Amino acid sequence: MAKANQQKGINKEMFLARDLFDDKKLKQVPTRNGYGEGLVDAGIANKNIMVLCADLTESTRTQAFKDAFPERFVQMGVSEQSLASIAAGMAISGKVPFISSYAAFSPGRNWEQIRTTVALQNSNVKIAGAHAGLSVGPDGATHQMTEDIAIMRTMPNMTICVPCDYQETKKATLTAAKFKGPFYLRFTREKSPAFTTEATPFKLGRAETFRFGTDVTIFAAGPLLYEALVAAENLSKEHGIEARVINAHSIKPFDVKALITAAKETGAIVTVEEAQVNGGLAGVVAETLTLTTPVPMERVGVQDRFGQSGDPREVQEALGVTAPFIAMAVARVLDRKAGKPVSAIPMHVTAAFELETKMKKQIFEDAIKRAPKKWKR
Repeated sequence: MAKANQQKGINKEMFLARDLFDDKKLKQVPTRNGYGEGLVDAGIANKNIMVLCADLTESTRTQAFKDAFPERFVQMGVSEQSLASIAAGMAISGKVPFISSYAAFSPGRNWEQIRTTVALQNSNVKIAGAHAGLSVGPDGATHQMTEDIAIMRTMPNMTICVPCDYQETKKATLTAAKFKGPFYLRFTREKSPAFTTEATPFKLGRAETFRFGTDVTIFAAGPLLYEALVAAENLSKEHGIEARVINAHSIKPFDVKALITAAKETGAIVTVEEAQVNGGLAGVVAETLTLTTPVPMERVGVQDRFGQSGDPREVQEALGVTAPFIAMAVARVLDRKAGKPVSAIPMHVTAAFELETKMKKQIFEDAIKRAPKKWKR
């Protein structure tokens, strides 16, 4: 078999879904479902597994664990600070607690309690941040938690995992249950492509190459990894550009070796995440490249701003994190790799702003049309 750096196309050893690029056949499943199923399996395997929730049992998919093990489930109500502190106490007594809430509230609201009672003490507590990123859509900017990866990355002793789909979230949950120490598991609300399988490799701290390529490498985390694969396939078919796509589910510990290898072999890096590019996956990649293997890099993600209310897909498009914008970032990084001049503001950022402006204008015009005539005077 040819060496990995000489191959192109989907890595068959990743055992991805058979209908990978068939929109009609590829299943759409919320990543949070994987968390719920993983909790039940973990509870069966270990009687010390406990689940605590902050009045969001159905939303976080902890209901199944509550039904299976009611004596090991604790409903905390709307008290995220207590959620973290009480879990830390349970960990001291030998329990393995999972605290479940929206990422906007945990680790958003209870960051200080997590820092002091969990991370500082190196307590064996698992923090499940549900509804992270932009896909909560209509809930708006207050609930679209995009800063969580950055704030948790800076916390000593904290492990961070951002699984890409339902199946990988289940694997990550089971991994967290066996892991000793603080663990942050980030997942989303909306249905997303279920493109990995039970046979797809998953190991904490190890990045997996889902697609081979020699021109550029795309490191992606979370459901947007699928968008990266779509962008890579389109670039190959339309422009003959072969992009390597790597699943960077482990933000901390990060697979430094995989990044250095990709930088040396392809000479250009693009990061993709449904989170702030400042401090998130882009942060760890930029820091590592600067210290080891400096090459041109572009960042696709939330560009130092908040989200907004709207249809989940439209919000993602307005903030420029879908496949077309990833392709633009690839084009820019390849121009830089070739020594060509580029604009001060990246094309994918400008294009997203223009699309968002157009969307807002259309929404306003539609609202005016529906308004009573007396309001239009």
